[in-house]
Amino acid sequence: MTTYLSSTISTLLKYKIVAEKTFEQLSEVQLFWKPEPESNSIGIIVNHMAGNMLSRWTNFLTEDGEKSWRNRENEFEDEIASREMLLQRWNEGWKCFLDTLDSLNEDDLGHIVHIRNEAHTVMEAIQRQLAHYSLHVGQIIFLGKMQKGHDWSSLSIPKGESEQFNREMFGK
Repeated sequence: MTTYLSSTISTLLKYKIVAEKTFEQLSEVQLFWKPEPESNSIGIIVNHMAGNMLSRWTNFLTEDGEKSWRNRENEFEDEIASREMLLQRWNEGWKCFLDTLDSLNEDDLGHIVHIRNEAHTVMEAIQRQLAHYSLHVGQIIFLGKMQKGHDWSSLSIPKGESEQFNREMFGK
């Protein structure tokens, strides 16, 4: 039987992978491109996601998810300057998040944790972050696709290939 935690981890890993497939398609310059000066680049989004993951998931069951050491405002500055730094920050955040999820069990889901002093069950906190991270992965993909245009390699079923895909899937 698939549990809530294993299903959630599987879903989150899919989001992580599609974001990474976006990174792979882009040049280093494209990772830090902004459509306009007040927009976020992929680098800024990655920095924010990692900051959020580290804050929310460090000592998840015992401390508020908004840590005193987190500087959220700096997450929206151009702090990351290279692909290497971007991937290091990305992996650091995901490792903290996934290690914490891996340490939980189904009995933990009803426990109360706090985010900015607001009480959530563990399951509610996970759902909150699932929605947050998937929103940002969507932004990453949109920025990548916007820059690549016709050179974009689809991360799912390519446009115009739905019927063929369905024939293959239903033909199994």
